[in-house]
Amino acid sequence: MTTEEFKTNIQEAIQVFAKGNLTKNSLDLFSKLGYVTERRAPLDKPTFEEFQDTYISDQRFDEAKARVKEWKYVDLLFQLSREEVSQQASLFDTKQVDKTIIETYLFFALELTCEEYNRTDLSNITREINRLFPMPVMVLFKYGNKLTFSVINRRLHKRDESKDVLEKVTLIKDISIESPLRAHIEILFDLSFQELLNKHQFTNFVELHNAWQKTLDTKELNKRFYSELFNWYLWAVQSVRFPNDVNDDKDDNVYNAESVIRLLTRLIFVWFIKEKNLVPETLFNVKKLKTILKDLKPESEKTSVYYRAILQNLFFATLNTPMDKDITDENKDEKRRFINTLPKTGNDQYLDQTKYRYHEYFVNPDKALELFATIPYLNGGLFECLDFKEGNKEIRFDGFSSTEKRQAFVPDKLFFANEFVLDLNAEYGTKGKKYKVEGLINILDSYKFTIAENTPLEEEIALDPELLGKVFENLLASYNPETQTTARKQTGSFYTPREIVNYMVDESLIAYFKQKLDDSEEVETRLRDLFAHTTDLPEFSKKENTALIKAISETKILDPACGSGGMFVQSVKFIEAHHGNKKEISIYGQEYTNTTYKLAKMNLAIRGIDSSNVKWNNEGSFLNDAHKDIKADYIIANPPFNDSDWSGELLQKDARWVYGVPPSSNAN
Repeated sequence: MTTEEFKTNIQEAIQVFAKGNLTKNSLDLFSKLGYVTERRAPLDKPTFEEFQDTYISDQRFDEAKARVKEWKYVDLLFQLSREEVSQQASLFDTKQVDKTIIETYLFFALELTCEEYNRTDLSNITREINRLFPMPVMVLFKYGNKLTFSVINRRLHKRDESKDVLEKVTLIKDISIESPLRAHIEILFDLSFQELLNKHQFTNFVELHNAWQKTLDTKELNKRFYSELFNWYLWAVQSVRFPNDVNDDKDDNVYNAESVIRLLTRLIFVWFIKEKNLVPETLFNVKKLKTILKDLKPESEKTSVYYRAILQNLFFATLNTPMDKDITDENKDEKRRFINTLPKTGNDQYLDQTKYRYHEYFVNPDKALELFATIPYLNGGLFECLDFKEGNKEIRFDGFSSTEKRQAFVPDKLFFANEFVLDLNAEYGTKGKKYKVEGLINILDSYKFTIAENTPLEEEIALDPELLGKVFENLLASYNPETQTTARKQTGSFYTPREIVNYMVDESLIAYFKQKLDDSEEVETRLRDLFAHTTDLPEFSKKENTALIKAISETKILDPACGSGGMFVQSVKFIEAHHGNKKEISIYGQEYTNTTYKLAKMNLAIRGIDSSNVKWNNEGSFLNDAHKDIKADYIIANPPFNDSDWSGELLQKDARWVYGVPPSSNAN
C-alpha cells in the first residue's frame, strides 16, 4: 500500500464516524493505524453507571471535572500489551526508562452530549480517567461532528515509585468527521504503528510512548508548516512585483521579499482572528469567490484579482478603518466605501488608503461592502498601508492604488494552485531535489489554528499565535545579510526554543516569589514543585498564599528588546495557570524593528493583554531606554558587548557603569 492510499484509508475511517456504532468505528480506525489486538473487555453496557461499577469503586474520581452527566457512550476498546506489540516489533520488552515503567496501554472511546468542548474540559476528563488505572489511558472523544484524540504523559513519583504522576495532556483536537484537515490526517499517519517503528525503532512501551510524545510535539507541527510556508515564500518572491519607488541600494528582489513577508504576516494574523469568527470564511473559499469576483482565475500566473480585490481591501480599507457603526459626524470621512472615481484633478481621495479600490473587479460592489461590513477595526498598525506622498513624489511600498502602473502584482495562482513540483535547488543550494509548493490559501486551510494558549498541563496540536512572530523573524533572516542566513541554511528549525523562554520566566518568577516569602531552601523546593506543573501540587499556608497572590498582582514585566512579545505571553500564561489575573500585572517593552513592534502589539491584543507600555524605539533600548524609570529586581538579558561595534564610545559616561566602563571594542 502506498503512503497516499494509507492516508486515504485513515480519512475514510474518520468519515465513517458520521453514523454507526462508536466502538466498532473506533476499533476500525485504530486497526487502520496498525494497533491490532484481541485483548478486549468491553463494558456490558456503554454507560457511565457501568463504567463506575467496573472501574471506580472507592477510588478518587471527580465526577464534576469528568463531566459524567454529559457521557453519552463509553467503552473500553482494547488493551495493548507486550504480547500483541511483540508480534509486530521484535525485541519488544518491558523495562524502566527515564524513571518510567509502562507495560500496557488502555484505549477508551467516549461520546459526549454537547456540540463543543474546550481543551481544558477534555484534559480534565482524560486526567480523571487516568487516575483510575496504573497504565496510560488514551481516550478517543466524539462530540457533535468532531473527534479528539487525547494522550497523557506520566512518570514515576519522585518520592514514591509505587505511584505515577499525571503530567501534560496532549490533544489532537476537533478533527472534522465530514472533512478532516490534511494536517490531522498527517498527524494520525505519523502516529500509525509502522510509521513510528520506522522512525523511532522502539523496543519497549516507554520508547513507544516517547515516540508518541515526540510525534505529538507542536514543534514538529511547526517545522512541517514552516517548511511548506518557506517553499511558498521562495516561489512567491520569484513571482510577485511590488513597486520600488525609493532610490536606495535595495534591488527589486529585496523589496519583493520584504513585501511578501508583510503579506504573509498580515494574512496569518487574519487566519488567527478568523478562528474567533471575526472574518468570514467566504473571503477564502474559491467557489464562493467566483460568484463575487468577475474574472478570478485561481490557477493563473497572469492575473492578480484576489490579492487586489480581496486581500488589499481587507488589510487596508477594512481592518485599518473604523466600522460604520462607529462612524460619527466627527469622523464621517472614514466611512467604509469605495474611493471616489472622479477626474484626476478633483480626486481628493487619491492617496486615501482607507478607501476600497478595484470596484470594477466585483460583480456587485455594494454586496462586496456588505461582505466586509462585519469585520472589526484593528488599531495596531500591522494593517496600515505603507504608501505615502513625500512632497510631489509618491512612495509606494504596498501598491494599493487605482493606477495600474503603481499597483502590486501577486498572481492568483500563488493563493489557489494545487500542489506541484517546483525547482528550488538554486535557492536551497541542492542538486536534483524535488520541492513541492501549493497555493497559500490551500496551505493555511490544511492546518488547525488556535488562539487558545498551550500550558504545561495541556497542549493542543495546532498552530498558535506565537507562530506569527517567529514566521516573520525567520523569514526576515532568510535574506537579511546582517544575519548571514540564507535560504541554503534554512532547516525548518526556526523557533527559538520555547523551553528556553519557559526556563527564563520560571527562574525569574521563582526568585521573585522566594523573595516575597522566605529566602530558604525549603521554600525554593516547594516553589520548584509548583513550577513543575504536576497534579501533586505542594502545600502553602494561608499566609503564604496571600503573599503569593499579592506578589502576582504587583508583578511588573519588562522586556527591553521584546520582539513579537513571547516573553510577555509566557509570563501571563504562567500567572493565569495559577489563577492570577492578567489585568493586574504591568507590562513594559520596547522593540527596534517597526513591523516586529506592530506584531507584538497585535500578539498581545489577540490575548487581551494591555500593551499600552510597549513602545517602538528605533534608536534601540541600549542607547535610548524608553523606560528609564522602571526598576527591576531581576534582569535576564544578553548585553551587546560581544559585538565589536556596540556603540560603546557613545556611552562612556553612562550611569549604568557601576563596576567600570566596558571597552568600546569587543568586551568578551
